[in-house]
Amino acid sequence: MQKRMLGEVCVEKGWITREQLQEVLAQQKGLSGRQAIGDILVSKELITEKQKAEALSIVWNLPFVDLATMTPDQEVLQELLNTLKPEVCRRLKALPYERVGNLVRIAMVNPLDVFAQDEIRALMGKEITIEPATVAEEDIVNLLNQVTQGPDSDMAEILDTMMAAAADEADIEVSQDEEETIDVSALREMSDEAPVIALSKAIILRAVQEKASDIHIQPYKERTVVRLRIDGVLREVMTVPKELHAALVSRIKIMSELDIANRLVPQDGRIGLNVLGRPYDFRVSTLPGVLGEKIVMRILDKGSTQVGLEKLGFSTETRERFEQMITSTYGIILITGPTGSGKSTTLYSVLSRLNVPEKNIVTVEDPVEYQLPGLTQVQANPAANLTFATALKAFLRQDPNIIMVGEIRDLEVARIAIEAALTGHLVLSTLHTNDAPTAVTRLAEMGIDPFLISSSVIGVLAQRLVRRICEKCKEAYEPDPVALRRAGFEVNTDERLVFYRGRGCDACGHRGYKGRMGIYELFRMSDTLRELVNKGEPAYTIRALARQEGMKTLQEDAIDKIKLGFTTLEEAIRVISSG
Repeated sequence: MQKRMLGEVCVEKGWITREQLQEVLAQQKGLSGRQAIGDILVSKELITEKQKAEALSIVWNLPFVDLATMTPDQEVLQELLNTLKPEVCRRLKALPYERVGNLVRIAMVNPLDVFAQDEIRALMGKEITIEPATVAEEDIVNLLNQVTQGPDSDMAEILDTMMAAAADEADIEVSQDEEETIDVSALREMSDEAPVIALSKAIILRAVQEKASDIHIQPYKERTVVRLRIDGVLREVMTVPKELHAALVSRIKIMSELDIANRLVPQDGRIGLNVLGRPYDFRVSTLPGVLGEKIVMRILDKGSTQVGLEKLGFSTETRERFEQMITSTYGIILITGPTGSGKSTTLYSVLSRLNVPEKNIVTVEDPVEYQLPGLTQVQANPAANLTFATALKAFLRQDPNIIMVGEIRDLEVARIAIEAALTGHLVLSTLHTNDAPTAVTRLAEMGIDPFLISSSVIGVLAQRLVRRICEKCKEAYEPDPVALRRAGFEVNTDERLVFYRGRGCDACGHRGYKGRMGIYELFRMSDTLRELVNKGEPAYTIRALARQEGMKTLQEDAIDKIKLGFTTLEEAIRVISSG
């Protein structure tokens, strides 16, 4: 019997049209053939995770189970989870939901994972027979949350009531003309009250659900505003009564183990939480302002480091070149771009790819954003004289294969990194430059000799993050070629151009965008480029030769992704010009 393809199943089910399937297949080929078609369909919101699981069950000829609609026997489920613990279920993405004698029916995100099945047998008893079924991961997470934490409360419905109650009970009045004075013990007591705890949880939950990268809690004269940075853009999502501001800030400071009595100096801390079954780190920064303390929380999803190079938005050609580059045993590879351009995600994806038992990998970071098993990660601490430079010197005595430095900030760090690269180590780091070739001249400006740069640098990857067009409201249009040229984009006027944009709908919050992807510029050092670097030629000369040798610029990569329907011309201009 011929195996059915997932895309064809989705068309037969009526979830997508054949035209949408052909478009997705073209995008898969243009980006990376390694990315599964089901993952692309889900990322474009053409199908849901549940529909993908149902389609896979048909492809694999296995049963499909919808845990959201079925009601497993709670006693049987609890008995099964006493053997196969919830934390194991989350790790294996599998959940036993029914048992008949020695037959155990298990819902699995990947029912073909024989290693997971072997581990389940080892834990539940080798005499059992496993009957796997496909399931959406969200169903496993939700059911485990219900079993381990009880039914979720609807935070949105009760938040207004809690805030009103807290405002009524708060014995705090903020003078508009005089400095605010609040008793610390009263603040601590208020921050432990249910309404304030519920409010802080609601803000964090909303941020995670919206896939925000940052939470901003900013006091105004009459109110406090909560804003989320979603897809790189700040958006106001909630207004909190001014009376709750001090208690809310104190609650967050207590959670991040900061001093609630000290409201006159900036403080930094972190919170580790499990939200919706996933581990998150929240990096908290407080800043004293004339209207009160402002809080900014950077959200770090520990699971996102496993995204994989093939899912970052590389074109097939650029990804293959970059993957070849990172397999080098020595030399230095630089990732460049402004703050918030996805450099850390790229670096961690590279480290995840290179992380094998045969390699000794050490990193020094400020801060350590994600913890990867198998790596030795060092948190820079200048107060204890543990700087990037001192850590690098220590690394060279630790027999490393691969060294990652969070950022090359000064001449001393640059010199040690290049010394390490020239003595048989692969060094990964970041620089703040607008494009890839400029990174080479930036090192020279720091004081590194040109011949050391040309001998050690393998390549430079410049990158930006652009917002993806919402698939639910995407529409085609023909752009003005003259306007494209004025914006710095080279296009062929002989071909008919079709670009895309989002009208705005409920699915994307009427923004026309949902999610982000990378655009890239990969500079690879060659013998001819080394000659230019050794001569101290300026960046524009190096850039011109690199383009002759096949380097695709950020603008060119952006145009390709615009033509493929991933992002808009306006978004590419915004990101590249602001970089």
